[in-house]
Amino acid sequence: MARASSGLAYPERFYAAAAYVGFDGSPNSNDMDIGSRFSTDVALILYALYQQATVGPCNVPKPSLWNPVEQGIWKSWKQLGNMVSAEAMRLFVKILEEEEPGWYSRASNSVLEPVTDVQMNHNAIVEPIIENRNSFAETKTISAENGGLIETQDIDVVSEGLGSVVVYDQWTSLPITGQRPKGRYEHAAAVVEDKMYIYGGNHNGRYLSDLHVLDLRSCTWSKIEAKVESKSVETPSPINITPSAGHSLIPWENKLLSIAGHTKDPSETFQVKAFDLQIGTWSMLNTYGKPPVSRGGQSVTLVGTTLVIFGGEDAKQTLLNDLHILDLETLTWDEIDAVGVPPSPRSGHAAVVHAERYLLIFGGGSHATCFNDLHVLDLQTMEWSRPTQQGEIPVPRAGHAGVTVGENWFIVGGGDNKSGASETVVLNMSTLAWSVVTSVEGRVPLASEGLSLVVGSLNGEDILISFGGYNGHYNSEVNVLKPSHKSTLQSKIMEGPLPDSVSAVHNATNPTRDLESEFEVGQEGKIRETAIDNFEPMKSKGGETSEHILAMLKAEKEELESSFNNEKLLSLQLKQELADAEARNTDLYKELQSVRGQLASEQSRCFKLEVDVAELRQKLQTMETLQRELELLQRQKATSEQVAINAKQRQGSGGVWGWLAGSTPQNADDA
Repeated sequence: MARASSGLAYPERFYAAAAYVGFDGSPNSNDMDIGSRFSTDVALILYALYQQATVGPCNVPKPSLWNPVEQGIWKSWKQLGNMVSAEAMRLFVKILEEEEPGWYSRASNSVLEPVTDVQMNHNAIVEPIIENRNSFAETKTISAENGGLIETQDIDVVSEGLGSVVVYDQWTSLPITGQRPKGRYEHAAAVVEDKMYIYGGNHNGRYLSDLHVLDLRSCTWSKIEAKVESKSVETPSPINITPSAGHSLIPWENKLLSIAGHTKDPSETFQVKAFDLQIGTWSMLNTYGKPPVSRGGQSVTLVGTTLVIFGGEDAKQTLLNDLHILDLETLTWDEIDAVGVPPSPRSGHAAVVHAERYLLIFGGGSHATCFNDLHVLDLQTMEWSRPTQQGEIPVPRAGHAGVTVGENWFIVGGGDNKSGASETVVLNMSTLAWSVVTSVEGRVPLASEGLSLVVGSLNGEDILISFGGYNGHYNSEVNVLKPSHKSTLQSKIMEGPLPDSVSAVHNATNPTRDLESEFEVGQEGKIRETAIDNFEPMKSKGGETSEHILAMLKAEKEELESSFNNEKLLSLQLKQELADAEARNTDLYKELQSVRGQLASEQSRCFKLEVDVAELRQKLQTMETLQRELELLQRQKATSEQVAINAKQRQGSGGVWGWLAGSTPQNADDA
């Protein structure tokens, strides 16, 4: 069905118009630059409305004053304020219809895939780049010197496809044929038998559910028309395989497992979807136990027959740092309460397992910042630690991708909400030393957030393969890098003894010398050491030379054993010091608790005293009131006595007037 038709409703009508203008970024988009099709004012308002509809209100920092183009773009977007997405979509289509009334008919031949509309939710910086990416006509290489694309026609190309990758430690963009997937980020990728599978992701703020496969031998894309398996025979209604982004894709047996991810209508619990590679159908795995909450941006690491899930961001945009394990044989969930200090809540980090025992977590981001810290979880003791990193520590980043080749962990892409990370770095997981493999410059897909990275094979050599990402543009390019030999990728040896956290990982996975001893695991699970004393050297003409070499090896072995014993003694001393420090810490804690108890007692006593003082103040006020009443009564008494005296005096003078009036005076008793 054509997306651009007069009968389309919103938001499909808006997305069809955006694809016609050139904001879609897919190969079907118009090749003409927007600046040559519209006036400057129209181009600015179209871009601003597109960002308002897909991203939301402008929250990016104001660009530099010396760049008037970015200033105009930022100002146009900022002036839209809090305009709702639906209104921005309608204005976008209305302006396009005024500028090009016949765009419906010209766009009617563009057939796009059905997608699910969601609000865009990412922290990648929005850049004013309007361009359409097409397939490269010929093989190009991203130079480590200047990051630009240079022709490789002068290089001795031995074959087509991956065979054209003859340069070590440099990223190369391959010529790809077939139906290329649309640009995206926060998708998931996995390699199974010389085929790279791409599933889901985020494109223009919409979550995707398409599944594509790239044949690494012919470098040809094709889309898989996946079917959906019914719930059961009794209830044949199909299950709902919702589009998602920020999920993980894990190969397991003959299936691809899609783990978690953000969706438009997220469920409350973790979902595990399975795609059967043989019959081409999706199904939902029924798990047991208490599953984690739904999330996206988590890390999922396959360790033996279990999946280790860490961190991510839930549907309420709450960052997580919880740890869960899913047993793929029993499909049972288990929440792990590890000891030690875990990494802070984050999403968009990278994780890998080393020696089937140590889970390494690097980078990631929160709502406010990005990280470049390294954390290690011992999967046997379930204890977190934060070892000291060696070498050139990478810049903070989130949204990066990582894969392992031997003992080396390659990290590509990511960003810090301001710019993309241009360096491809590698960590030697035994020494925990970083080094830079190569670097790119400019706004290229390898400096994007949300890209994918997998490991393929070419003539027995490992090759890194990246796809997609977002750096202001939704990318769909495939880039490959052939790492040089492991010996050349080893990080610089640090002088002096390694930190305990480093040597713990190193000693657990690497013997001191290959000739010193080899450890074999017997059928009963016991570990036995085949010492060099049992080593039978090949007979040669010079027997004395062989004996001399054997003596040297034995002497070196004794020296290494002595060094090992010294390190063991040092480790015991450090453990004793740690125990003493913990004992002192316990005593200090007890003393602190005692002081806290005394303080609480004194506070209680002070409170009682304050109550007594308040009561005494109340009594004093009562006494003052009584004193005033007593004085009032005394004054009233004195007044009464004075009145009585005056009355007696008036009675005495009344007898004289009576005599004058001729009345007989009364006797004293009558008076």
